[in-house]
Amino acid sequence: MSRSLCHCCQQNLCLQHFNEYNKLSISHLNRFNNETNILDDRLKTLNILKIIGNSRRKLEQWREDCYTKIDLFFEQKCQELDRLANEKVHQQREELNRIQIKLTELNNAQKTTHQDIDLLISKMSQIRSSIMDLEETCFKITTHPLILDDTFIDIKNTNDHEVNLSSLSHTYKAIHRPEGGFQSLACDGQHLLIHQHPNLCLFDRDANIITQTLWSYGEIRDMCWSVTLGQFIVLGANSIFCINENTMSIKEVDTIREQNWISCTCSETVLFVATNECASSIMEYILFPVIEFVRERKHPLVCKKDEFIVGVIYNNANLALMVMNMFKKSIHMELRNAKTLERIWLFQPDIVCTQKITFRCCSLTCDHPSRQKFSKTRLNAKSFSTVSG
Repeated sequence: MSRSLCHCCQQNLCLQHFNEYNKLSISHLNRFNNETNILDDRLKTLNILKIIGNSRRKLEQWREDCYTKIDLFFEQKCQELDRLANEKVHQQREELNRIQIKLTELNNAQKTTHQDIDLLISKMSQIRSSIMDLEETCFKITTHPLILDDTFIDIKNTNDHEVNLSSLSHTYKAIHRPEGGFQSLACDGQHLLIHQHPNLCLFDRDANIITQTLWSYGEIRDMCWSVTLGQFIVLGANSIFCINENTMSIKEVDTIREQNWISCTCSETVLFVATNECASSIMEYILFPVIEFVRERKHPLVCKKDEFIVGVIYNNANLALMVMNMFKKSIHMELRNAKTLERIWLFQPDIVCTQKITFRCCSLTCDHPSRQKFSKTRLNAKSFSTVSG
């Protein structure tokens, strides 16, 4: 016979079952108490430094990159100051050399005139005065404070294992590309380098051209930015060039022997370049103090004999490779350790390459490289924020 109504489950229970039900509920409460104690202990022992460790390293890397840029700018200004001072000294030295030559001629001739003596006195007086002025020379240095904007670093709470493409901004402008332009592009965090036939163009964050220079060195296979050099690296079909973003000057790297290149990327210390051939190799070059060959990573370590690398990108001590199979016309992506080339994972999308399309990959903020392909006629410009992990 039922004695009472349980208000929780709306069941009529006899006294015995009610007591049993009550004991069961209390046991649930005890279990919850135990679990909350366990969770509380986990919170107490939580290592905050471990949680923020990777993010902290990214902030430190940003700081180091800024230090590098400041040091490079400082060295440029020091060289400019040295050049100005040396020009003044050189000018007086040339004038003094001319007087010494005149004295030698007069000594050899063993005759002179009052006019020669007066001229020498005048010249010596001028040089003496100029050297005194030079010794007291000072250069006016005008500096401006480095203004930091809080938007330089954006910190958001995200799950490192999620790739939320919906968080990307909407397309706000399209950069129309004329026929004859090469497809590669590179970003230094502030500017975008694109080939707009016949020029190499540097775009700002609003997709406006801020400077450009004529490109007359043939096909461009790939581009990347080197923080260490503070320059863009442009990969030609057989040559490699450094582009100064301030002057847009182009300098061919003469320490690299000609190869048939396809793709390039940079770490803080190494330039990685993939060869455009079946059973591709990855060539490694040290960046500083001069770009020099280190080693070649060959088949079968980097790919199979019927495969070739079509894209390579460095991020966070790893290399992401886009690899095409010659006969199957299939594309796959793999992540490898940059030092050992040990494979971390391989992703085989359902893609068959039936057209001549350039495949590349880039790194998103969640540390997952993402595939992308570029149209030959136009580039949809999203925000130019850095996407390094």
